[in-house]
Amino acid sequence: MNELAQMHCSSIKANTPRLNKREISQLAEKLPGWRTFEKDGELRVEKIFKFENFSEAMAFSNRVAQVANEEDHHPALLTEWGKVTVTWWTHKIEGLHQNDFIMAGKTDLLYGDQHGTEK
Repeated sequence: MNELAQMHCSSIKANTPRLNKREISQLAEKLPGWRTFEKDGELRVEKIFKFENFSEAMAFSNRVAQVANEEDHHPALLTEWGKVTVTWWTHKIEGLHQNDFIMAGKTDLLYGDQHGTEK
């Protein structure tokens, strides 16, 4: 079980520090298949999840949205036929925070639950 998936998001303020490269690397090691990249000057973490059809992809997107609301931390979701791209970053600090990796872990857990596997 991914330890990050068991954690909860913390409250973020505009002056909350972003993660540094070492912290990002350590957290990313715990999340296989997630990639970090920069867009619009902000670091983000992203993964593509595959499905058999659009209905499964949509169901997964809805489950991610539900958990995001529970944790009050929301991703960018791109739902397409047979796949969902999930991107996490913290808007308030314009970069990555531990919350993004917690939510990535929770996203992996949801995918594993939907597919009867632990990812």
